[in-house]
Amino acid sequence: MSLGRFDMLPKVKKSKADMSKWVVAKWLAMRLIGVGFFIGVCIALGVVAGLWLDSKFHTEPLLVIVGLLAGITVAFYGVYRMLLPLMSKKENS
Repeated sequence: MSLGRFDMLPKVKKSKADMSKWVVAKWLAMRLIGVGFFIGVCIALGVVAGLWLDSKFHTEPLLVIVGLLAGITVAFYGVYRMLLPLMSKKENS
């Protein structure tokens, strides 16, 4: 059975090095997606906690702002800790 002009296309061989690069790229992409979710969850939890505390103590804008700042702080520290191994691997390579 002939495939016509597709028979003339060169056969593509994928080496183990190419496949390992693909696996590393997929792993890195998943890690960065996880970082994005982590940032969003930290900030959202800080704001929700601030809203809840504001409703309990009747300090309307104050604790939302504190919760937002706490969420941002936790998010940036967590991202730093998550990406630290990736940055040290680049320096060693």
